[in-house]
Amino acid sequence: MTTTSSHSNFHQAELDKFDELAQRWWDPNGPQKALHALNPVRLDYVAQRTSLAGAAVLDVGCGGGLLSEALAKAGAQVTAIDLAPNLLKVARLHGLESGIKVHYRQLPVEQLAQEAPGSFDAVTCMEMLEHVPDPASVVRACATLLKPGGRLFLSTLNRTPVAFALAIVGAEYIARLLPKGTHQYRDFIKPAELARLLREAKLDLEDVSGLMYQPWRNAARLSTRVDVNYLACARKPE
Repeated sequence: MTTTSSHSNFHQAELDKFDELAQRWWDPNGPQKALHALNPVRLDYVAQRTSLAGAAVLDVGCGGGLLSEALAKAGAQVTAIDLAPNLLKVARLHGLESGIKVHYRQLPVEQLAQEAPGSFDAVTCMEMLEHVPDPASVVRACATLLKPGGRLFLSTLNRTPVAFALAIVGAEYIARLLPKGTHQYRDFIKPAELARLLREAKLDLEDVSGLMYQPWRNAARLSTRVDVNYLACARKPE
């Protein structure tokens, strides 16, 4: 297994790429248009499986704060972390405009796990695992940060020909829904591989659901198909 220090589990090129998108992160018709459509489905998936009112929730790889603000608006006390400074700047500025309080920090999840183990009722980590060198390190850190009985919510892309065709060829090169180079097929994660990472982190997998984006409607919904995007929920034993 690859071992990665808390200060090196990232690709600088990935951070630079997302930092370049920061100024249009909250534009519903901008480069993150699909993310805006996915966000309500992601929030509902979390809210159906854990009580958010008053809960301590961590959003890992928060980007410009789309899900972070949605979780806070639903009543959670949200801490959100990312390593891209421009994205965090945009997230903080948007929070000032919206009046929605989120505590943003620029640090690796592994470092936070050392500082505050067992601090959160729920942890979300959406569209991040496929962008880091060592996803197992992220999953372990998220598990450490959970309170006993807490839940981890993940979303990522399955490594299938269909995902390559839709998420890379279709979304990046044909429809241009995402900037070219957003995803690398080799970094996609099969559900069985994610399940193994969760088991190794001593978490119990409770659910895997497909997350389908329909570009012709700019809408998203849950699905039984997990061959492209999918969501997962795992629980830390009491």
